[in-house]
Amino acid sequence: MSSQIPLLVAQAEFDSGVKKMAQMSARLAYVLMCATLSWGVLIATGWAEKLTGREGLKNGHMVLASLAIAFGTLHAFAFSLLQGAPLSVIKLILPFVDGGLFRHALGILGLEVMLAIAVLASMRHKVFYRKWLRFHQTAYIAVGITVVHSWFGAIANGNLSVLWLAGLTILVPTATLALARFLPAEVLMRIGMLDSERGKEPGVGEGDAMDVSVNNEKCHRYGTCQAEAPDVFQLIEDNRLTYNRRPPEEHFAQARAAQRACPMRAIEIRERVK
Repeated sequence: MSSQIPLLVAQAEFDSGVKKMAQMSARLAYVLMCATLSWGVLIATGWAEKLTGREGLKNGHMVLASLAIAFGTLHAFAFSLLQGAPLSVIKLILPFVDGGLFRHALGILGLEVMLAIAVLASMRHKVFYRKWLRFHQTAYIAVGITVVHSWFGAIANGNLSVLWLAGLTILVPTATLALARFLPAEVLMRIGMLDSERGKEPGVGEGDAMDVSVNNEKCHRYGTCQAEAPDVFQLIEDNRLTYNRRPPEEHFAQARAAQRACPMRAIEIRERVK
């Protein structure tokens, strides 16, 4: 019996170290996940235009996403190392297997959706682009269920006070930006989150007709324009961009939103009086 005591002590110390690693990686993943979503919204809306170079916008978003997924995977893997309550690889892949906990299932689902988005990101030019854009938007759902997983985990482990102070501080601006992403441009202008349209002089502000052109040297086919103005811009299966060079008046607002959101500033619009 006495010979087992040192073994039990060593096992307890090992589990304690693994739990600290899991805890730290979870907090880093939480912060990076929120930063990834926020930076993605800033890119898509054009609000990040003045903060960094054009190419750096997309690269920064992908770096943050990669780090968030890496720390999230490390957090999940740590649970398979615990001696006291080991979780098999199968349990870490399949939610609810062998009576898994609900909070664990939420974390698994969120991480797996993010992994799927990351894998398909490298293949987005090989699949129909509209489908890719729609799937990419499931990242908002993945972030939401992962946040719920984080809060449930904090409650279960007695760390709610830490998450309440730091997690909520990070979550509020993230949720605000995510909400703003889906608000109409008119609402954003009214609350001051977006500059109002310029004057109505021909070639400067609103006119009776609009000429749209795309600088092919700048355009990287990210598809943001299609997401903002599907009635004006279309990325077709062979990765060619087609667009309406003279859209009707009811599509003017869409075209302006696409111009603002383009991370490469490749869209040029000239409005004129007929």
